[in-house]
Amino acid sequence: MAGRIEDYALIGDLQTGALVSRDGTVDWLCLPRFDSGAVFSALLGTEAHGFWRIGPAGPLPVPADRRAYRGESLILESEWDTPTGTLRVTDFMPPHVSTPRLIRLVEVVHGVVPVASTLLPRFGYGRVIPWVHKVDGRAVSEAGPDSVWLDSSLGTNAADPNCTEFTLTAGECVGFTLSWQPSHITPPPPADYGEALEATERFWSGWVSQCTYNGPYRDAVVRSLITLKALTFAPTGGIVAAPTTSLPEDIGGVRNWDYRFVWLRDAAIAMSSLLRTGYREEARAWRRWLLRAVAGDPENLQIMYGLAGERDVPESELGWLPGYEKSTPVRIGNAASTQFQLDVYGEVTEALHLASTLGLGPDRASGRLLTKFVRYLKDHWFEPDEGIWEVRGPRRHFVHSKVMAWVAVDRAVKLVEAGDVDGPVQEWRGLRDTIHRDVCEQGYDHERNTFTQSYGSRELDASLLLIPRFGFLPPDDKRVIGTIEAVQRELSTKDGFVLRYPTAGENTGLDGLKGDEGAFLACSFWLVDALTLIGRREEGRGLFERLLELSNDVGLLAEEWDSAEGRQLGNFPQAFSHVALADSAGILDSVETARRA
Repeated sequence: MAGRIEDYALIGDLQTGALVSRDGTVDWLCLPRFDSGAVFSALLGTEAHGFWRIGPAGPLPVPADRRAYRGESLILESEWDTPTGTLRVTDFMPPHVSTPRLIRLVEVVHGVVPVASTLLPRFGYGRVIPWVHKVDGRAVSEAGPDSVWLDSSLGTNAADPNCTEFTLTAGECVGFTLSWQPSHITPPPPADYGEALEATERFWSGWVSQCTYNGPYRDAVVRSLITLKALTFAPTGGIVAAPTTSLPEDIGGVRNWDYRFVWLRDAAIAMSSLLRTGYREEARAWRRWLLRAVAGDPENLQIMYGLAGERDVPESELGWLPGYEKSTPVRIGNAASTQFQLDVYGEVTEALHLASTLGLGPDRASGRLLTKFVRYLKDHWFEPDEGIWEVRGPRRHFVHSKVMAWVAVDRAVKLVEAGDVDGPVQEWRGLRDTIHRDVCEQGYDHERNTFTQSYGSRELDASLLLIPRFGFLPPDDKRVIGTIEAVQRELSTKDGFVLRYPTAGENTGLDGLKGDEGAFLACSFWLVDALTLIGRREEGRGLFERLLELSNDVGLLAEEWDSAEGRQLGNFPQAFSHVALADSAGILDSVETARRA
């Protein structure tokens, strides 16, 4: 059985990522890309679906006594204190290499420790048993188009080259490398362990040195930024929402989705967060990815794409996997790719506006795309959609969607006024005013002094917390304050965190699904921002610091938090959560700085 979601740490090479449990087991790894079939799928099933464990030899795996990333990097160090000595395993994946590689270095800090390494690759999300054999003394596991090569400084003299036990004394170190390669081409060369480790450490040190955030929450912010970078598919610049699929939002339920794709919304806000903290090259790469993916065709804009901008991400179910803690179905692909989500135009336009104002400079191609966005919105902003939460029920006039349509037009107007984009500014100002008036008339409940989830509804939605942040209304507007207080009152859990919207338990809810879910971490950070902006700074800071305490021992967050069980839920680690963390830290600091000025 897989560990709790928060029991895992992420390592990656900017093409894919592996999840390493506290007991030294890699339970999830897709090769060669984030969206490829998994070679280790025990996370969503059992050990029979693939894993790789290294730790102290013994009848049962035991959790490490401590683990941490080495400095500000994605190099994971886990240590076990045994009766005879202390064992350390260092796990990492070298970035920017042609052959995806997982490297595991095993050493004894002091004493003498018996060690066991057990590798069980299973291709096709645990369904395909490979042919395991030796080639020139190297172990290879092959199945169809895929192969993984196991190299070790121990050699492969055992009858089963994927399972070995050995004993190390203080100062001794053994290296293991698992390399993916298409099965029909020349085997990859063995790795130089020392050189690979130095190069990986040098890469992360150099990357982090560009960070411009130096506030009081630097450790948490830098870890979040490293996580966002780790979720970037370097060959194209796309940023995945998470490296996993089907980690449940409701343990034992059906709210299990594949997040290994590039959502325009998530990627845009991730790029914005990176840009605010000094990372311009990532913003340029994302802007180029956007132009290629959208291809100048807003009429057929998708809300998500594949890593290289692929449009087809059909959803299917993997019936042979029993799911994380029996949460089924296990899905790959995502049917939400065909939805209409009006808010996406706002998030993308906001990101393009930010890129222009924070130093990337105007870009003619993205300016033309932005113009097409506004032309499209002129004819479609008044239509119902599935909204930011990708409901699988009927389309509705979601207030957040309309607000973000307003954001798209507003930012386009600002770019014209700045001389960065050409467009009919008077016409666009009129469109902006029309959308604003419609939202205030149709989406506001005068009796309760709050905006609502959709036109004519009484339900609330945490996305309403973003109204002041995007400038739709000022923070001191009574409608904004009333909305924030209503969301806090009606959507908060017992511990003060925020649900996205009401769910209906065993009945089908407004989102078209049965079951409940945990507090949505990004929404909880949005409440931090909203409270801070309306002057309740200390309350916002207190909530922020309680949210930081939900991070696991290596600073990672999933999508949601189960307040009843005290555990993380959903795909992991989640870009949306880490973006929101970094943004909230920045807002807290900027408001405090302005107050002191």
